This record gives sequence, structure tokens and C-alpha cells, in this order.
Amino acid sequence: MSELNGPLAIPVSTVGTIPGRETMSYKGTCFGLIARSTGWTKRFTGSMKALRKGEVKQFTETFEEARRLAVERMVEHAQALGGNAVVGLRFDSTDMGEQQGMAEIVAYGTAIIVD
Repeated sequence: MSELNGPLAIPVSTVGTIPGRETMSYKGTCFGLIARSTGWTKRFTGSMKALRKGEVKQFTETFEEARRLAVERMVEHAQALGGNAVVGLRFDSTDMGEQQGMAEIVAYGTAIIVD
């Protein structure tokens, strides 16, 4: 439920509740944002591999790391709001320009207090 390559400081769920826990109060919307570049070397080798069919691992690794960091930042924001859990986790991303090789990744949800 609340792990993306390691335990998070608080429970995080994609649904509206934390299974087995009672929601006591809602603290508000929380989010974590990261603008991530693949870097010139990964972008070059990834672009060459993109000419073939199949997964481009250079890009996959970069975006997995970006999502993990976005979730960690969202958890920190939830805790700053006074929450001890996050429900309704969602991701969004925006390509900030193919030439720059940048992408914005945001993780967002609702900070809550559970018993």
C-alpha cells in the first residue's frame, strides 16, 4: 500500500481510505513536485534505443526515480499539514520540452489523520 522502493514515513493509498484505519479528519490537498532531466548522456543513448522496438530503460529509470521523489515530497507536505496518512494518490506529468529533455512529475492526494 505505501511503498515505492522502500517504506514511506506514513501510509499512502490510491483509494479514499487507509484499509483497517478510521479517518478522523481531513487536513487538505498535499503534493510533491519535481522537474527532472534525463541528462545528456541518457537522453542520447535513450534516443538511439528508442529507434528500436521495446523499453528504453534509461528513461524508465529516470521517471521511476522522479515518481519516488515526488511521492516522498508529497508525504513531507502532508506531514507539514498535520496529516499522518495520504489518500487518493495520483500522478500527473508534463513534458517541458523535448529539446531540454525535461519533465515535470507531480504526486498529489489528500492529507488525513487516521486513528
